[in-house]
Amino acid sequence: MGLMSFFAPRVPKGVYGLMAEYDGPDTLIEACKAVRDAGYKKTDAFSPFPIHGIEDALGLPESKVGKIAILFSFTGATIALLMQWWTGVYGYKLIVGGKPFFAFEPSIPITFELTVLLSAFSSVVLMLLLNGLPRFHHPLFGAKDFHRVGDDRFMLVIEKSDPKFDENSTRQLLEGTHPKSTQVVESN
Repeated sequence: MGLMSFFAPRVPKGVYGLMAEYDGPDTLIEACKAVRDAGYKKTDAFSPFPIHGIEDALGLPESKVGKIAILFSFTGATIALLMQWWTGVYGYKLIVGGKPFFAFEPSIPITFELTVLLSAFSSVVLMLLLNGLPRFHHPLFGAKDFHRVGDDRFMLVIEKSDPKFDENSTRQLLEGTHPKSTQVVESN
């Protein structure tokens, strides 16, 4: 098993979903709203630049990364304070300059550093895991004109794994949003 096949999630062969191309960001947002209102959940939109409000238009839930990063930052602060307290009070009872075995004030720099360290690492790792990254191949990479989405294309994809997906009715829904084109995306 090669490295790239190890990281790539398994996508069964056949139809991956339907993709529609739009003229600009306004038509893309309107199409996203129509698809969201129709009850589709496994959707994604692609554009050459960030579009304000696209998350709401797609009906995406709030990210879990921030909440979990806060949890890890509190964990980092707790570990740092407990480590310094245990070291000063039990592990190495040294009186330095007449200071107590443990004082909160000199513990602030180490506590801050470990808080930032754990929250930063957890944010990066969680972001990668929740986004399914690294992913070296995706069925959309082989779709016609998808490589131009970074330049001047606006695309909306509805995945076949969506419970409401039916190729004919989904195509009719997309056609009703007035795209420039629609196409079936195959997974290899």
